Amino acid sequence: MDDILLSIDGLTKAYPGVIANDGVSFAIRRSEIHALLGENGAGKSTLVKMIFGLVAPDSGSMTYDGAPYAPAEPSEARRAGVAMVFQHFSLFDALSVAENVALGMEKPPGLRDLARQIRAVSETYGLPLDPGRIVGTLSAGERQRVEIIRCLLQNPRLLIMDEPTSVLTPQEVDILFQTLRKLKAEGTSILYISHKLEEIRALCDHATILRLGKVVGTCTPAETTARAMAEMMVGASFSAPQARGTTPGEVMLEVRGLSLPAPGAFGTPLRDVGFAVRTGEILGIGGVAGNGQDELLAALSGERAAPAGSIWLEGTDVSRAGPVARRGMGCLSGPEERLGHAAAPNMTLTENGILTAALRERLVHRGFIRWPQARAFAQRVIDRFDVRTPGTEVAARALSGGNLQKYVVGREIVQNPRVLVINQPTWGVDAAAAAAIRQALLDLAADGAAIVVISQDLDELMEIADRFAALNEGRLSPARAVSDLDIEQIGLMMGGAHDMEVAHVGSAGAA
Repeated sequence: MDDILLSIDGLTKAYPGVIANDGVSFAIRRSEIHALLGENGAGKSTLVKMIFGLVAPDSGSMTYDGAPYAPAEPSEARRAGVAMVFQHFSLFDALSVAENVALGMEKPPGLRDLARQIRAVSETYGLPLDPGRIVGTLSAGERQRVEIIRCLLQNPRLLIMDEPTSVLTPQEVDILFQTLRKLKAEGTSILYISHKLEEIRALCDHATILRLGKVVGTCTPAETTARAMAEMMVGASFSAPQARGTTPGEVMLEVRGLSLPAPGAFGTPLRDVGFAVRTGEILGIGGVAGNGQDELLAALSGERAAPAGSIWLEGTDVSRAGPVARRGMGCLSGPEERLGHAAAPNMTLTENGILTAALRERLVHRGFIRWPQARAFAQRVIDRFDVRTPGTEVAARALSGGNLQKYVVGREIVQNPRVLVINQPTWGVDAAAAAAIRQALLDLAADGAAIVVISQDLDELMEIADRFAALNEGRLSPARAVSDLDIEQIGLMMGGAHDMEVAHVGSAGAA
């Protein structure tokens, strides 16, 4: 038992209508990287919230460093040496790096001393960071460094990381993994949550798998295939997405010289963006978060009108048409932010279905909502995309992040759009759900739709896209056939490398 840092024994937490954790027991050793795996709604988030003091368990106990452990709040967990890097950043754009770090500390030193500490720690762990930079000017990868440095300044003995690579390029992932291995070598234990199973295999020493709130297995990731781990998570086998091999037809969506000013002080302007997508084709657009993805989707969906350039839908200029008009013409979209943008938190799933499907699904007649048809539409989405929910009248905010993602993506696909533009379609969903969503996109393209998938998941784009373009600082690279690219080349394109540089790396790799 001397090598055990944290022991969890029978932790149980129930909410109305669901048992989030049901007698969960496992242990994290000293100086190990331990993966926590599970499909959406398996109970991972609730479990780490109990470890970090955000939620109190109904029953069960924890032992930390040989003593009883039951933090009543995060500050108590931090004092014990437990730190957490959340999936969604909690930073203030208008403040500097040092000021943001200070806000997350119990007793921060003066800003000058803190700046020196930030520089020292960031250089020690290979995460260079300027403490004076305004956070709003940082890339997503640099923002994550702020969160990590803030944790490392607390000298944690246990570091919890939730989906840490979701906004990183492959090169940034390599840097992060070097940092985590260095922390492990120095004695820090790491609890690592991710849906990217090949990363788990490369990084983690042990894994605990949750399903429906219970521990269903453990494994050594390096000795277990990604498919085997995924099937343990879902309790069944599933197939990898398969394209039907259709030939692209006529141009459905064409963008010419699109330019759009930044929406605010820290937004990204679009600069002379141009591309075309044909029927039966999926264009993948990759980029590190904050390089214009949200702005591009807003322009294509009609949420923002671009002052320069044009957007053509089946030969018709729709540059000045709003979202409702574009939806009427068959151009549907799905934004990245699921709660608050894609879905209204306090509205039911039925009501959220009406928000985007009222026109195409004829859910409104003479100004009155056709409630039976609206509920039937919501139920179709729930059934087809395996949304785990008690029913159609549940509020969107009550769903887990992954299940809400399945609903808001499925809501658009079920409407059979002519053109679909979607940002981060599998954000935060488990391997089986991601495979199902990707298969649905491939099937939609095979049936004649033109699809634009904006994603930070390079494996996803390599799997389903026919052509790839990179978005960097609001500029879009020329689209290239995915079959002509590898992950390293795509990572360089996302970082703003010119075509000649990418071609050189590709030829050098081939040699």
